[in-house]
Amino acid sequence: MSRFRLTVDDHIMIAHSLNDPFFGPAQNLHGATLSIQASFFRDSLNEFGVVMDIGAASELLASTLEPLRYQNLDELEEFRDRFTTTEVIIEHIAQRLAAGLPAGHGLSAVEVEAEEHPRARASVRVQL
Repeated sequence: MSRFRLTVDDHIMIAHSLNDPFFGPAQNLHGATLSIQASFFRDSLNEFGVVMDIGAASELLASTLEPLRYQNLDELEEFRDRFTTTEVIIEHIAQRLAAGLPAGHGLSAVEVEAEEHPRARASVRVQL
């Protein structure tokens, strides 16, 4: 179990449709603003006494989200033939964050949470 966590946040505005009767009215093209929290975990603090630099974590999250900002996810290749549910979106973000970490980062996990509205949120944790 990781003992330390650093969390930074940002948001994205996207458009998408969930083309299956399972999703009811969300089958239609609609917009969403997702509040994104990215948490970085480690078992012990690094030599500087931190999980990671807050500025670096914020920049990594912003650059990971940039290709999604103001996009219709239905038109993006990485989501072709997938339902762009909040869970699928955050998994995509978590995988990109993990891939963007520098070598020797010492982190044990990355977790991404998205708040779709004040009463609904989803999260995923990727062990590193």
